Amino acid sequence: MSQKTVWITGASSGIGEALALQYAKDHARLVLSARREDELQRVARRCHEAGLAEDDVLVLPLDVTDWAALPGKVQAVLEQFGHIDLLVNNAGLSQRSLCKDTDMAVYQKLMDVDVMGQIALTKAVLPHMLERGVGHLAVTSSVAGKVGVPMRTGYCAAKHAVMGFFDALRAEVEGQGISVSTITPGFIRTDISRNALVGDGSAYGREDEDIAGGMNVDECAQVVFKGLRAKKREIPVGKGKEMAALWLKRIAPEALFRMTKARA
Repeated sequence: MSQKTVWITGASSGIGEALALQYAKDHARLVLSARREDELQRVARRCHEAGLAEDDVLVLPLDVTDWAALPGKVQAVLEQFGHIDLLVNNAGLSQRSLCKDTDMAVYQKLMDVDVMGQIALTKAVLPHMLERGVGHLAVTSSVAGKVGVPMRTGYCAAKHAVMGFFDALRAEVEGQGISVSTITPGFIRTDISRNALVGDGSAYGREDEDIAGGMNVDECAQVVFKGLRAKKREIPVGKGKEMAALWLKRIAPEALFRMTKARA
């Protein structure tokens, strides 16, 4: 990946941070984006410690819901590095609340961050890639983008939406030199449940048992890194029973529906 430019959103923690370190070790030029600049600077320092020069890491704070600002962010990357080879849309929020207890404002925020923000940044980057005739677009979806589970109605809706959008986008642009990958993690040991929204929009604030027993985030990043390097169209990653749900949805959906009902 030497001299390749990799832009990762949600890079201040979790899968985004771990993936940034994978690319740092592979000598890619990195653009690190999220809302928290102090955390991005911390990740940048880790990337420098992994061997990247100061000029090879651009800390670029952004809010994916600020659509008007995104073309300017793209221009800043191009001014620094000249081109964008891979965009990993990894920013996102989860949810932990029943539908009947969830404010519409929470659903709106989940859609704005997890769906519309990913689409808006992708649309801002896509013309540059089409002009060059080469590029790679990726999005972090979830097993919840294939399977509906209780307490996550908005999150599942959002992740199903990005799976549909990026699968359709692939059909449009793959013949023009653009690869599109959807990443479908299961339970990964990150702060995703702590930061998840409850019905009134506040943070859930604790770790799920499933998350605590999930795959190590660095192991996850290694799988994703290898999948992106191979330009796989879909990259499932996880180690728990939830990964079997991807197959059950295809071959025995009624059995899966009974299992998810039992979880409620």
